Amino acid sequence: MKNNNCKISNAEWLVMKVLWNNSPQTTTSIIEGLSAETDWKPKTIHTLIARLVKKGALGVDKDSGQHTFYPLITREECIQEETGSFIQKMYEGSIYNLMANFIHDEKMSVKEMEDLKKLLDEKLK
Repeated sequence: MKNNNCKISNAEWLVMKVLWNNSPQTTTSIIEGLSAETDWKPKTIHTLIARLVKKGALGVDKDSGQHTFYPLITREECIQEETGSFIQKMYEGSIYNLMANFIHDEKMSVKEMEDLKKLLDEKLK
């Protein structure tokens, strides 16, 4: 995963959230952690975990009797990769176009614009 190829589906993201919040965990613990948020069958969760291991997003410790899983990529790394991918896909890589879209479509409050202006002013110093 360290090669910036963090292609995680929405379902896989939910599994990762459970492990980012508390790890390592067994499959049973992950299933319990997802039960409040989803109605997925255990087999579905096993499949998602296997995919994440194959992608290199999760590591597995097989020495503890029960397999325990832990993230190999941080939430921040994944957010950064997903954000970059989104901006590239939707705005041709331009953060300016992204921000202009939100400002022009009035999806950004005046307070958010003021806070953004402060961030930009600080960055320019």
